Amino acid sequence: MTAIVVFCLLSALLVAGKIARIFIPVLQRCYLPSSVIGGIIGLVLFQCFPHFLPAECISAVGKIPGFMINVVFATLFLGVVIPPVKKIFQVAFPQLCFGQIMAWGQYVIGFALAGFLLIPFFGVNEGFGNLLEIGFQGGHGTVSGMAESFRAFNWEDGIALGYTIATAGMVIGVTVGVLLVNWAGRKGYVKNIRSFEEQNKSQQQGIYEAKERPTAGWQTVYCDSIDSLAWHISLVGIAILAGFAMQKGLQSAEIYLFPESQMRIFKGFPLFPFCMIGGLLLQKFAEKARFNALIDHGQMQRIAGAALDFLVVAAMATIKISVVMKNWQGLLLLILCGTAFAVFMVLVVAPRLFRESWFECAIADFGQATGVTATGLLLLRAVDPESKTCATQAFGYKQLLHEPVMGGGLWTALALTLLYRFGWKTMLIISVSALLVWIILAVCVVKSRRQ
Repeated sequence: MTAIVVFCLLSALLVAGKIARIFIPVLQRCYLPSSVIGGIIGLVLFQCFPHFLPAECISAVGKIPGFMINVVFATLFLGVVIPPVKKIFQVAFPQLCFGQIMAWGQYVIGFALAGFLLIPFFGVNEGFGNLLEIGFQGGHGTVSGMAESFRAFNWEDGIALGYTIATAGMVIGVTVGVLLVNWAGRKGYVKNIRSFEEQNKSQQQGIYEAKERPTAGWQTVYCDSIDSLAWHISLVGIAILAGFAMQKGLQSAEIYLFPESQMRIFKGFPLFPFCMIGGLLLQKFAEKARFNALIDHGQMQRIAGAALDFLVVAAMATIKISVVMKNWQGLLLLILCGTAFAVFMVLVVAPRLFRESWFECAIADFGQATGVTATGLLLLRAVDPESKTCATQAFGYKQLLHEPVMGGGLWTALALTLLYRFGWKTMLIISVSALLVWIILAVCVVKSRRQ
């Protein structure tokens, strides 16, 4: 019964979010996703009527995001033909430098603010320094995937704080991003910009007209053998199973090899990065076994998109307001500094780093580094609707190298464990060192073009 109630509730919130966006113009202008609007509705509902649902249902809603993020990461590489690494670097290396500087800069800001100001003066938990990158770069999905890690280090409040920063990042990514897009249009930095007023009513409401509806993916198997969607969901399940096996194997191996060690790196290590690796291994196996034609990335994207929508609405609806209010000063400082840094990257660094279409390349990463990848693509489509510039390809290739490491990748998952083992000062030194390396690489890119 609990599962039925939870599913129906989240479905109702998503529908309510979509209806609200259709009929409330200000929500259309802000480009807020229906999942965010529905999550806000759910949050208000739970706060105003705390006994609206039984405690076990509320608990079940809170567990939804932790599962859904495994689905999202398992689909990343399924159905994708990965080009040679050399080609990726040739096309996307400046974009990769920009994204890495953005990510490591968020770590530097987070650790510095937490260590020098928030911990001594506000008494926040040491893990506060990780929240900016986890929330901005990773988003709600990464926070939910890190939930067990937060609990393993006795800081469950980090989940609510992470969701808050992720929500703020998504709103900032869209609203500030749109302001930057309009500024670039007035300055003449982009030529193909399409303003909100130039869109027809259906586009403003986020509804495809019948003659413009795109395909949601190709069916690769006959339905009399197995439904194509069921086939693709099953492959996602296998990828998650492979990731689960890797996680438990490493945890067991760590205990077996180092039985007396006080440090357990994989004790609180989340599952979702392993699901990403499991999906990649399954894709490679499919290519070797020559059945990769049966995997359609379009369908995988729809599965991931649906999982992400349910993830966001469940995550936002269960944010603990009391925890947020207790830490509002630190959260506000992180959010403001993180936003200022992201804007600085677009306005100051991007024009010097990118040879062509600098704003298109920068705004895609701005959206991804404050909200989610979908936000970056939304902003990119606003300035390059027909993909006439190099930005779309560069951003896509960059994600193949960036996402496995940052924004929910392996380093994001590992950094929290290392923080509690070595302390914020060590993590700040590591982050500053990595940031300097990527800055040097970016400078080399600029100098190589001048020669």
